[in-house]
Amino acid sequence: MRFSTLGGVSALAVLAATGAMAQEQVSFGTNWLAQAEHGGFYQAVADGTYEACGLEVEIVPGGPQVNNRALLLAGRIDYFMGGDLFQAFAAAQQGIPMVAVAAIFQKHPQVIIAHPGEAETWDDLKNLEILIAETGFQSFYRWMMSAHGFTAEQRSAYTFNPAPFLADKRTAMQGYLTSEPYTIEKEGGFEPEVFLIADAGYSTYATTIETMAETIETKPEQVKCFVEGSILGWYNYLYGDNTAANALIKDANPEMTDDKIAYAIDKMKEYGIVLSGDALEKGIGVMTDERVDAFYELMVDAGVVEPGIDYSKAYDTSFVGKGLGMDLAN
Repeated sequence: MRFSTLGGVSALAVLAATGAMAQEQVSFGTNWLAQAEHGGFYQAVADGTYEACGLEVEIVPGGPQVNNRALLLAGRIDYFMGGDLFQAFAAAQQGIPMVAVAAIFQKHPQVIIAHPGEAETWDDLKNLEILIAETGFQSFYRWMMSAHGFTAEQRSAYTFNPAPFLADKRTAMQGYLTSEPYTIEKEGGFEPEVFLIADAGYSTYATTIETMAETIETKPEQVKCFVEGSILGWYNYLYGDNTAANALIKDANPEMTDDKIAYAIDKMKEYGIVLSGDALEKGIGVMTDERVDAFYELMVDAGVVEPGIDYSKAYDTSFVGKGLGMDLAN
């Protein structure tokens, strides 16, 4: 196994000294079926990173019929893998004491996909019909209209079926960097043009770690162990031996094949989904007040969220930003 270092000290030793109760059992719910995009959490289970600071972690996969966010609210799981900052804003607006304590993805993996030769730049996408699902239309596409001049008229409904896109070169479609482009390569026989919306200014964090405010107040050492264990799990998953973690993923979701996993890992590394921006200086999982504030203002300007929400208690930066999981030389 491989662990990064912190100030010349083994990060595993740092975790072992956190003081969490010996083999305390906790559960972590993901927001979808097991996949490489969850790999760091499975890595921390597989290589003993959580165990090193005293946690026995059960990963509870999400899925189309599973609402792990509701299970967190009901106290049936301890931690949840959130999507992006919208969920923190919504929790604050609704008075729900749910708190984001880390952001594993520094870039949201949402992409717009086009046929080769039909869009060479982000602005070229304005000349195409774009297939966007309703949830996307109510979130990132409204930002695309507000900030970049895309229109509601050029948007058509996306049903998570790439067939209409494959049949018409003058269409583009939404997707995830780590998934749909691979599907298109296999089914369409060509490599599509891929535009990461984060690189166009969509600055939300993604794949957050969320827990309840009471857990932070009553079990801070447990939260510290889980957050730092997850950070190191992600570092080791992307840059170390991830064989055991991938075996766990495939056991939990047999549809996840080695080629799909390899593609997703490659793209996460290539595009800096986990390790880029502030994470290069402050470590994986980092969140900053400045970036949260800036994204909130972007979404207010786009009409996606209401102004005046006090979201300060919906996230906590005290468990991240300590340099863990950034030293690629070790």
